[in-house]
Amino acid sequence: DEPRARAGVAPQWLSKALRASGLDGAALTDLAGRATLDLRVNTLTSDRATVLATLPEAEATPHAPDGIRLPTGTNVEALPLFNEGALEVQDEGSQIVGLAMQAKPGERIVDLCAGAGGKTLALAATMENQGVILACDTDRNRLSRLAPRATRAGATIVESRLLNPTREIEALSEWAGRADGVLVDAPCSGTGTWRRNPEARWRLTPDRVSRLQSTQQQVLSVAATLVKPGGALVYIVCSLLDAEGTDQVSWFLNAHPGWTTEPLSLPAGAKHGHGIRLEPGRDGTDGFFVARLRAAC
Repeated sequence: DEPRARAGVAPQWLSKALRASGLDGAALTDLAGRATLDLRVNTLTSDRATVLATLPEAEATPHAPDGIRLPTGTNVEALPLFNEGALEVQDEGSQIVGLAMQAKPGERIVDLCAGAGGKTLALAATMENQGVILACDTDRNRLSRLAPRATRAGATIVESRLLNPTREIEALSEWAGRADGVLVDAPCSGTGTWRRNPEARWRLTPDRVSRLQSTQQQVLSVAATLVKPGGALVYIVCSLLDAEGTDQVSWFLNAHPGWTTEPLSLPAGAKHGHGIRLEPGRDGTDGFFVARLRAAC
């Protein structure tokens, strides 16, 4: 005789937070859809036209300039092009928000939360293997996957560095004030990736979100010390919660006088607060928030 729980896309507290962040009922429902299998063509070794001609089952993604889409269930690792380094599995949304860094050949870039290096490798291709990319993370296992991926992709400008949590500034002292740009793909709740991780919505708690917010602010503060005068900082989260997105940019601007936000023009997404937000239903990608900030000269 127990009352049934009300059906919903997520726990009530989380649905309420997402609605407060500007998502309506239809957008919430879209979070439970099925993700596509997207890949990025590595322009260091190939181009999209060549890949599409080689893989008749592939199609171009609608927004990302180097993206292709394969049928769900394709064994990507069995593809010769993958083993030759011409392809990397990467959601189209992840490819799009990475463009916000606007990295150029010859620059010095820090990918502060690099993980296994998906955005690092995309940066190396954008920079045409000219310059330096320092890929950092506090997770040894995830970072260890970057070196073999970089070798396969032919990305020769990538250096990796394992960081000790809370001691990042000490470990990066020689980079202080010298980076042309810093990419912060911050740890987050992952509310934008439920299409791939549907169980995550039931594991998330308000306390977990609060702890993630503190981590995001700490990482942003570290990143600010690395950017040279006039340099750029790009903040990304695969979350649709304003508490982890535009609200964190507001916090950063208040805590770091002299910094400003810059308008972004990306191939998908819509302006949201201080940046741009991609949504699964509207854009057909994972959910992301991205903002670009500029240090005072």
